[in-house]
Amino acid sequence: MAHRPGRSPGQRFRFEQYLDYLSANGFQYHISYLIDEKDDKIFYAAGKYFAKARFLFKSLKHRFKDLKTVNQYDLVFLYREAHMLGMTWFEKKIRNKGVKMVLDFDDSIWLNDISTGNRNLAFLKKPSKTADIIKLCDACIVGNQFLGSYARKYNPNVFVIPTTIDTDYYQPAFSHETQKPVCIGWTGSSTTIKHFSLAIPVLREIKTKYGDKVTFRVISDEFYNGHLEGLENIKWNKETEVRDLSAIDIGIMPLPDDEWSKGKCGFKGLQYMALGKPAVMSPVGVNNEIIVDGENGFLANTHEEWVDILSRLIEDAALRKQIGLKGRKTVEERYSFHSQKEKYLQIFRKLTGDL
Repeated sequence: MAHRPGRSPGQRFRFEQYLDYLSANGFQYHISYLIDEKDDKIFYAAGKYFAKARFLFKSLKHRFKDLKTVNQYDLVFLYREAHMLGMTWFEKKIRNKGVKMVLDFDDSIWLNDISTGNRNLAFLKKPSKTADIIKLCDACIVGNQFLGSYARKYNPNVFVIPTTIDTDYYQPAFSHETQKPVCIGWTGSSTTIKHFSLAIPVLREIKTKYGDKVTFRVISDEFYNGHLEGLENIKWNKETEVRDLSAIDIGIMPLPDDEWSKGKCGFKGLQYMALGKPAVMSPVGVNNEIIVDGENGFLANTHEEWVDILSRLIEDAALRKQIGLKGRKTVEERYSFHSQKEKYLQIFRKLTGDL
């Protein structure tokens, strides 16, 4: 894995929340990550090429050290890749040592999607290596059927497990304040805040229509710097993430209809739904599987649909609560840690022969 535990939403909700459960069922594990807290400050920053070169050398040294002990393990779990450079050298070495490998990914990582701070270093990456890694692995775990269709081109042993929410941690907290403005919120990272920008024309029209009756909140590690009246930027913090997100009344997930977005796992929407907040999402990829339009959330495509749906939710508190409760139930039944933990455990038992 690239990031330290607790740092990356993908890592946290794809597999970190399963570690205690695996441990309780007889599995021991060691986590080897590349980007520590100090490196994190320079990794996504623009420029700083000398610092990034030092990090690159250190990360390669770290993986060479891992190879010396890899035979001690029955299984190597890779989240996306062994190393961020455009090579499969480490995966091949693990394979040659006879250690089983499983790959997990939750985005269309075979496509180019480079963070703003590293666009000038894009030549160091090779997204197409994903196919080669899949071929080398004994199994793949992916976040949705779109990703599964890609993985099955190169490996028949593919399991689809949605990105899941710990519903014991994400608990709804309904506000009893009737006079406060309705807050429309978005949460995400520096790599996805560009998607929030897609909603700006809609949100500006909503602000013109409702004035002080509506506010907006963005929760991210990078602030939205464009102009939107009534917008509050909140710095993402793991310790306060649930409380910060609970303050919204409506959650939005706008997406472009492209190949990268089709690989997304709907996580923002699932966060809103787990907290009992109505989610309004673009009808792209897995969002169409998560949402039954008008029942447990809403799908909005055109500008007019976004404005109409948000207006209905702003004006009807009972509708917000009704949709929010059904969204919560959907997460509990299909997209929660508890709903998928046995499936996850069985995959690991199968791969290690512990059946």
